[in-house]
Amino acid sequence: MRAWQAPSVPEVPGNGPRPVVHDTAVGRPVDPTRGDDRAALYVCGITPYDATHLGHAATYLAFDTLGRAWRDAGFDVEYAQNTTDVDDPLLERAARDGVDWQELAASQIDLFRRDMEALRILPPDDYVAVTDEVERIAEAIAFLQETGYAYSVPTPDSEGDDLYFDVNRPTESWALGDESRLDRETMLTLSAERGGDPDRPGKRDPLDPLLWRAARAGEPSWETEVGPGRPGWHIECSVIAGDRLGLPITVQGGGSDLVFPHHEMSAGHAAALAHQPLANAYVHTGMIAYQGEKISKSLGNLVTVRGLLDDGADPRAIRLALLSHRYSDDWEWFDGELASATRRLATWDAWASGGAGHADDADDVVARLRARVADDLDTPGAVAAVDTAVAGGTRSTPALVDVVDALLGIRIG
Repeated sequence: MRAWQAPSVPEVPGNGPRPVVHDTAVGRPVDPTRGDDRAALYVCGITPYDATHLGHAATYLAFDTLGRAWRDAGFDVEYAQNTTDVDDPLLERAARDGVDWQELAASQIDLFRRDMEALRILPPDDYVAVTDEVERIAEAIAFLQETGYAYSVPTPDSEGDDLYFDVNRPTESWALGDESRLDRETMLTLSAERGGDPDRPGKRDPLDPLLWRAARAGEPSWETEVGPGRPGWHIECSVIAGDRLGLPITVQGGGSDLVFPHHEMSAGHAAALAHQPLANAYVHTGMIAYQGEKISKSLGNLVTVRGLLDDGADPRAIRLALLSHRYSDDWEWFDGELASATRRLATWDAWASGGAGHADDADDVVARLRARVADDLDTPGAVAAVDTAVAGGTRSTPALVDVVDALLGIRIG
């Protein structure tokens, strides 16, 4: 599937430090490349049933920053992202609005592409629609059946049985709870809140996740070797990440609401399929609130990228506003955020085009910017370094302007 147009990224002389990022699984910053010169990034994509909100934008911006930092450090970066273009929320929205689910998905994916281009997010090398991978996912599920990791649950209202993953069957590289570090009670609660079905009769364990949903009347389905139906959520990412990038990938990324069950179960599926960990590190972005509640489609308290752009916002200012917060923190968007970022951007533009000041410490500013971004994507620290350079009279040399573009993705001047 087509991604979006890539922005130009200037080359800055030399290389930055090897980035470290916070690994949720171990609870501390790590270098996930483990000495390799290749970095493989997989970020879970959208379910395309509504506009790109600031929570989405902040997540993809965080991993855009990681990709930029890796490239600046000299890594060969491979990046894959999926889009879950068949899933219950999408089907429910299409039914509610009386539109074809495929047309709804296509329109929202196109909107997402335009938002990513406006924000100058580097596109994935592989942008993969789940609907294009159903046969391959079914093959993986058939293998899990053969090896005893998948089992059937009778489903009277379908053309066959649903298939589930046995979380208690040991694997070489995963055990339930290893990635999430959560207690069982919390996992049961989150499973019920985030697409699981812990109360489903017939399952061996309430936490067992769905691998394959047998065909139901009125729902899209595919004829496959495991019968008619469609994939469950978690297995999609396991298969796509493994096929496109090879296992283990360097970083599995997404919002913190994906820690459990999505990333936990994806890791279990990958271990059962390949007898290897899904990823060297699991990196998660914080949640953004608005008007006192987490921004979410279900709550409807959305601040959308498209809405801000349509109101005349400079996309660079949106990007700068998001970069002014630590990627892993939970924080709240206030209406003044954009105005503050717009003022800062105007100051940076004037500085970059002015040419006055002293250039003797410009190299030090470049080094500080690189150090801050490499230190667990400390973009607020990098923004502060630019502010300090502007206030201190440092001349905006071409290398300094280029490093702001290369690492922060903001072209000034």
